[in-house]
Amino acid sequence: MAKVLVIGSGGREHALCRQFLLSPQVTQVYCAPGNAGMVADGIQLVAATAFAALADFVQQQQIDLTFVGPEMPLQQGIVDYFQARHLLIFGPTQAAAELESSKSFAKALLQEQGIATAAYQEFTDYAAAWTYLQQQTLPQVIKANGLAAGKGVTIVKSLAQGQTVLQDLLQQHQFKTTSVIIEEFLVGEEFSCMAFVAGDQIVPLPLAQDHKAVGAGDTGANTGGMGAYSPLPQMPADLAQQAFDQVLRPTVTGMQQRQRAFNGILYAGLILTTSGIKVIEFNMRFGDPETQVVLPQLTSDFYQLLLDMLAGKKVQPTWQTPRLTLGVVVAAAGYPGAYQQGLPLPDLTHLPVDLTVYYAGVAVKEEHLVSAGGRVFLVATQAADVRTAQQKIYTALDRLPLADFNYRHDIGWHALG
Repeated sequence: MAKVLVIGSGGREHALCRQFLLSPQVTQVYCAPGNAGMVADGIQLVAATAFAALADFVQQQQIDLTFVGPEMPLQQGIVDYFQARHLLIFGPTQAAAELESSKSFAKALLQEQGIATAAYQEFTDYAAAWTYLQQQTLPQVIKANGLAAGKGVTIVKSLAQGQTVLQDLLQQHQFKTTSVIIEEFLVGEEFSCMAFVAGDQIVPLPLAQDHKAVGAGDTGANTGGMGAYSPLPQMPADLAQQAFDQVLRPTVTGMQQRQRAFNGILYAGLILTTSGIKVIEFNMRFGDPETQVVLPQLTSDFYQLLLDMLAGKKVQPTWQTPRLTLGVVVAAAGYPGAYQQGLPLPDLTHLPVDLTVYYAGVAVKEEHLVSAGGRVFLVATQAADVRTAQQKIYTALDRLPLADFNYRHDIGWHALG
């Protein structure tokens, strides 16, 4: 029987832990550092965060597999460290993780592989960036060239806004940024295409759509994600195959050509434009909140799938059809700006049995869960269609005392025509 360690603390990691627990082979799942909301599922929290302490824990507890959830440990080389100590871990090496951590590296790979993406320029100098922006047709997109927890992208609709963003990034070094990408604004419908990758093998997951903007109708500031749904009934039936052929396969090939072959998750943030699919960004790990609506669709053994891929075996996972999964994030009021922490959570144990709660920014205070982050929890459900799923979730959420919290009431609206 197997033990698994998941690295991370959010709703994505809660979903990963739950999926591992479904495996008949897995007897115990640990999460480092995890969050207090996971404990009710029998997930054991591990306080360690340093690589050496985590690796020591894995050896002492005889953990069979470690899975890395967030981007920061990957960028810092946790996979390389574990591999050097001969510990089984699923995730990209530090060199491969640069596809996410460096937007300039990603853009260069896209160009060299002939993969469609937005036209762009990179800048390290504020004056040069500001001069360039004034010469462009608005809107333009300004991206921090590095990791910014999903918040380093701004759609600039006025020069005044653009000047402020450039000052924040290149003069104030928000997100520790030293360079930015300014790129054309693409018009179309965005979607998330994730895949398991091991060497040559690419195993796509069902497509999903995230809602980054904080407000209804995709308005307001960008967040880490306010909700998601999967699959996407409004999209062309062959869209997943197009994404595989035009983006996933040439990207993996390009990484191999650069001696950056990897095991892990490839996340392609894509947009369907009038001229076809274009790449917005890459991540080298599962998305959050997409994981919470995609991974529960897996009906085969998640643990065995990863073991087989790491062993170089061909895999054929099975996915449930045709039901749709939808998830709504509940955030602290004010997020993604300033928000209060320590807000008491309502009792979520009495929600209808067909609703699932994934905890993210939570802690325990006097034996009760309180908020400890911007995105606090996500409620997901499965239904025959988007409207039915929305009705189930919003009926439940609207009955809860959530005056100090915020959630969008239109997650999935793109699928409603």
